[in-house]
Amino acid sequence: MKKTIIALMASSSLALGACGDTGDDTMVENETAVEETSMMEEEAGTIVSVAQGNEDFSTLVTAVQAGGLVETLSGEGPFTVFAPTNDAFAKLPEGTLETLTAAENQAQLAGILTYHVVAGETMSGDLITLLEEAGEEGVELTTVSGGTLTANLVDGNLVLTDANGGTATVVTTDVDASNGVIHVIDTVLMPAS
Repeated sequence: MKKTIIALMASSSLALGACGDTGDDTMVENETAVEETSMMEEEAGTIVSVAQGNEDFSTLVTAVQAGGLVETLSGEGPFTVFAPTNDAFAKLPEGTLETLTAAENQAQLAGILTYHVVAGETMSGDLITLLEEAGEEGVELTTVSGGTLTANLVDGNLVLTDANGGTATVVTTDVDASNGVIHVIDTVLMPAS
């Protein structure tokens, strides 16, 4: 099956123009716009702070901390994160999470977690457009760990397939963060062993 391969590398920047002598009203408007932009960024927070603020991601937050990825996922980005919920982690075989979060398995855990991250900010609408164009072939997403996920539309749902044939359905899309976007998934994805 031929697949479309995309590297979702994007960059984002915020450009704020400075005004010269255009009058006090313009300066007040510009200061207000800067304050509103700063407030929106603070409200959204980084991917890590958004996850920390949602109890459905407490297991993910613990794993990100154990995997040594807090600083990375709090960085500039942008990132697209396919974030497993607590229920998704609960589907793992008994003892798997405890084994992965042990200090001696930090590199393996980091590899699994970064398998859920794609460079750039990809909103669900953009991904669905790519999938509609690709048809049944689906779209391969290159993760920051260097692996691939295959995205497809299945019965109107966005479904990701990992390297082992496991699937996860995106249950919530476009959760905004200051350094990217989070799409919530119902199953933990695993890279090739």
